[in-house]
Amino acid sequence: LLSQLNSFNNDHMSLMWIQPRPLDLCSAVRGYWQQHGTFYEFRTYYIQPHLNAVFLRLTNEEIHLRTAHSELIGYWSVEYKVTEYVFHIWKCDSYAQRVSVWAALAQDPKWIEQYISKAMLMLSSQDNEVTYLVPWSKIQKPPKDGGVLELATFQMKPGGLAVWGRAFQAAVGTHTGSGYAHAVGVFHSEFGQLNQVHVLWWYESADQRAAIRHKSHNNARVVAVVYLVSQKNKRMFPCAFSPIK
Repeated sequence: LLSQLNSFNNDHMSLMWIQPRPLDLCSAVRGYWQQHGTFYEFRTYYIQPHLNAVFLRLTNEEIHLRTAHSELIGYWSVEYKVTEYVFHIWKCDSYAQRVSVWAALAQDPKWIEQYISKAMLMLSSQDNEVTYLVPWSKIQKPPKDGGVLELATFQMKPGGLAVWGRAFQAAVGTHTGSGYAHAVGVFHSEFGQLNQVHVLWWYESADQRAAIRHKSHNNARVVAVVYLVSQKNKRMFPCAFSPIK
């Protein structure tokens, strides 16, 4: 089944990459078709630097007004960046449910007066992206609170999961199976930048991540990637109210 076993370097960390033989595209599409309507909205808020502390304090105090309407997966502050920003993930049961949530928020005077009318003035811009969990992944909370998270984003060649899904699954499986990291979830983009896969990794500490990176460097397999175009990552620290820490 497997024609080549390679390792893949993600920001100096190796992911094991397995190159499969050519797939029967029809069966591959059936195997990787989304099985349910649940999706996850990635939201990024870019904060005016001098208002970062004020924004985080306000959000910490008033986030309950937002979580009363839908499920928050995680809310993080991002380190090593050009500007201040936060990244958060919200679970949506369906597009209809998302519409109803935002309609309810628009009619919620506490949400408007106590939070959003103030928070929006502190932002310079925002992005959002709709993603699905890949069919072989599920949200797996870290084994304990604390630690740091890394969101690794892979820009793949066009074709979607039917083309590179099995190779990516093998890569993540080998990475977690080797004890390199804990995968919180693996997501692929639906709206936003297409052909992207995001892997949310958890580590006990930044130093543990560094040690794991060093360990992965000792892997003697050849570094090669078949379907990857580019990659980036960001290191994130959970806010006090984040469900995933």
